[in-house]
Amino acid sequence: MSENGAPKKQGRNNGAVVMMCLSFVFGMGAMSYAAVPLYRIFCQVTGYNGTTQRVDQVSSVVLDRTMRVTFDANVAPGLQWDFRPVEREVNPKIGETIQVNFTAENRSNETQRGQAVFNVTPGEAGVYFNKVQCFCFTETDLKPGEKLDMPVVFYIDPEIVKAVESKDIHTVTLSYTFYPKEGPKPVASNEGGAVKSEKKL
Repeated sequence: MSENGAPKKQGRNNGAVVMMCLSFVFGMGAMSYAAVPLYRIFCQVTGYNGTTQRVDQVSSVVLDRTMRVTFDANVAPGLQWDFRPVEREVNPKIGETIQVNFTAENRSNETQRGQAVFNVTPGEAGVYFNKVQCFCFTETDLKPGEKLDMPVVFYIDPEIVKAVESKDIHTVTLSYTFYPKEGPKPVASNEGGAVKSEKKL
């Protein structure tokens, strides 16, 4: 060991480097945790990646032009559900509020919980696709063999015909995929009936 204390100084430098590395790791972890909700908010505001809009009221303007809307339904591994739209497509007027229905049936021998994620293609139409009501807003529980009708209430914002990137769109596709969700299983009520598997907003 030298008499000028160099090893001790080197030890302090090593400690500072370790602290900097740990701070960097924790900082990156915090940023990663925040990235998902921030990205979701960004998509909801801008319609990026075909993210639809959630609204509380219907449109007051209805155009004399229709929009072809087709539906796609998928189930991710882990859910033994039969999930499909009742109608494969509709042709509402732009600005007209309509309801369409999907059905889901649990083909397994146990209660399963799922939640649907969704998007609209082409992506430019996402910001103009407004949902008033949707089963995708909440998780859904299905008992063995249970079949559920699930409505979606929506309209296409009339502003879609004004924007340069969307004015020539004539067909949009609303696509859903149900993913398994973990959570406590529903219990029977005191009256012998089952707890409702879907919350209505």
